[in-house]
Amino acid sequence: MFSIGQIAITSMISHLLFIFVTWQVIQTINIDPLIRKGKGKEAKILLVFIAIIIGSGVSRFFLEFLQWSQDLTYLF
Repeated sequence: MFSIGQIAITSMISHLLFIFVTWQVIQTINIDPLIRKGKGKEAKILLVFIAIIIGSGVSRFFLEFLQWSQDLTYLF
């Protein structure tokens, strides 16, 4: 199995990767009609937070699914 350090670095890379991918996807959405004039900076910060939330959730699912697949060896 993996050591604690290997699991930590894998988790960190996974989270950052999925947050980046989520950020790229969010950038394709046209939210300009929803933003009030003069509130562009706040809207970008909100989008960063949304990317972190979604990316972390997807990463957590991916890492748990990976762990579950490794735990299947204990089934038999």
